[in-house]
Amino acid sequence: MRVRQWAVTLGLLAVCASGLKAQEPTPEPKKPGGLNKLARDVSKESKKAGRQLKENLKDVSSDTHIALKKAGNDTKAEAKRVTGYTAQTPDEEHKPGGLNKLARDFSSASKKIGARWKNSVKSGASSTHAALTDAGKAAKDTLKEIKPPL
Repeated sequence: MRVRQWAVTLGLLAVCASGLKAQEPTPEPKKPGGLNKLARDVSKESKKAGRQLKENLKDVSSDTHIALKKAGNDTKAEAKRVTGYTAQTPDEEHKPGGLNKLARDFSSASKKIGARWKNSVKSGASSTHAALTDAGKAAKDTLKEIKPPL
């Protein structure tokens, strides 16, 4: 029984291998020129500019976050030094009030503002992309309608 299964399996593999060997390689598709090439180049450059802008925004937001965090920690440490207030929390679930609560509230508010700002940037990028796509398609359609003289 096992010999028969091996023979059938090897036979099927041989048939598949010969079928794959007999196939001609498909020619690579030609890249379109003219109007499509122009559209592709414009799209490529706008993507490159968008990626660069996004990278710059991330760098600025990261630097801002680091600066705000350092300023907040320094302010909190200075207030603790001045007042001498360093209360310990009674247990793990207890959230301390006072200065720590103010720091948490400020952090939460700044995170919400950052999230809203990020959302507005992303929606602006999305609407810009849609507008550029529509403008490109309209320009392409207009150029297609114009027939060159023979």
